[in-house]
Amino acid sequence: MPITPVETDVDREGQRIRWRCRRGLLELDLVFTRFLETRFEGLTPRERETFTALLERADTDLWDLVSGRHRSDSAAEQALLDVLGTTNVV
Repeated sequence: MPITPVETDVDREGQRIRWRCRRGLLELDLVFTRFLETRFEGLTPRERETFTALLERADTDLWDLVSGRHRSDSAAEQALLDVLGTTNVV
């Protein structure tokens, strides 16, 4: 009988976040995919909450924030948006 890995709460959280990062805008998909691959694991619990809250926004509003067209009124959100922006500099 094959051994199946035990799914942890961390695994499930990662899967939920990855699913929520799938967006209608290709640009956001690309930004979030790279962020998840390179920086997400290093976030504090508070930063993860902030990131999850950002994902509640509509794609167009979120893209304006991620692309730097607009700034967030929340210092915590803006700090995370700054990290998102620097993660995706080519």
